[in-house]
Amino acid sequence: MVSEADATPEMTAKPAEKQHASFFRQSGWLMFANVASGALMYGVHFFSKVIPESEYSIFGALLALTMCIPIMPLQMVFAQQTATALATGRQKQLSGMFRRAWLGVTLLWGVGALIMWFAQDQLIARWQLSNPAALWITLLVILASAWLPMFLGLLQGKQDFFTFGWTMIINGIGRVGTGAIIVFVLGGYAAGIMVGAFLGLAFATALAIWQSRDIWGGPSGPFDTVALLKQIAPLLLGFGACQFLMAADTMFVKAYLPEDSQCYVAAGTLSRALVWAVGPLTAVMFPRIVASAARSEKSNLFGLTLACTAALAIMGVVCLWLLGSWVVGIMAKPSYVEVTTQILPWYAGAMVPLCLANVLASNLLGKSQFAVVIPMVLLAIAYGVTLTFVHGSFVQVLQLLGAFNLGLLAICAWFTFRRRPGA
Repeated sequence: MVSEADATPEMTAKPAEKQHASFFRQSGWLMFANVASGALMYGVHFFSKVIPESEYSIFGALLALTMCIPIMPLQMVFAQQTATALATGRQKQLSGMFRRAWLGVTLLWGVGALIMWFAQDQLIARWQLSNPAALWITLLVILASAWLPMFLGLLQGKQDFFTFGWTMIINGIGRVGTGAIIVFVLGGYAAGIMVGAFLGLAFATALAIWQSRDIWGGPSGPFDTVALLKQIAPLLLGFGACQFLMAADTMFVKAYLPEDSQCYVAAGTLSRALVWAVGPLTAVMFPRIVASAARSEKSNLFGLTLACTAALAIMGVVCLWLLGSWVVGIMAKPSYVEVTTQILPWYAGAMVPLCLANVLASNLLGKSQFAVVIPMVLLAIAYGVTLTFVHGSFVQVLQLLGAFNLGLLAICAWFTFRRRPGA
């Protein structure tokens, strides 16, 4: 046995080199899967060329509604719990906890469906839905959107990134494939595209359920509910704040600035692609940070992830600034190009601090440094309140988005790099 003090630089470098090689290999695969999935999902926006502009605007609003489901928080919660359980030998407690959470999420969705039943007339009028069925199809999309991240969290936590990547690709294939059949063959509009979104999610969820059955299907054991909630609640709130800052603006625009909102949807789709493009780096980093914290091991993956994320995000935003009008011209009707191109630089620029904040937040929450959560949540609340009263134009909304994302980055950076007593 060689002690840490007796270890040579060559001996300590080898595990780090192996860890970095694995990190880049897994991140590379997830990036490929993310790009493939994103390209496929982005394909549904080409339907804007053949459906009325009002229908595309409705689709954008419904899609934004599903994006406010806490997908990121749910996935990260179960990734954290899975990585911790596997590192500490608590698989039975994880199985019991997951099945109970699965039932709880489903029951909560049932309550939401009941509320929607009573509020459907107001929602249909508010969003000017031409086909009321779109609302109920969206409800099914929400259920699948709540289930999928739970099982993706299990795959991420046990570092099964191969299946994780294929799940995303299958989701994209199902979404654009069935959507194309419904739009081009059956003549469907927003409701039909949402049917494609549901089927894509359903196929992906089925794969994730099957490949993670060794975790959720195992024998259950008792667990401390109070202690578990103390771990889960900060993760839900922290990652929920990040997701709200990423997705909420589209719903406010649809409600308060309906004219040309389809152009805003197009710009948002392109700009949020930056977040999805660099997401695999954080997805690979997070369970490793959790496992290292559970075993009291040191890891330098955080700095590597932050540097790579910054480089890729800046490259992506420069490409959108330079090629934005060309990309918009390919994906949308000519009538979209002028307005979308005007707001695209603002939108893309606002996403860069969010990309970096996601890395910092994942590192903090992965190490259970939950002091950052309350400031993050207060910032998200302030953002929602501000948008309610300040929404004079698309550019003003995006300026607010950029300012609050910078605020989120500043909060996460302060908690990450501050000097703590005894450190």
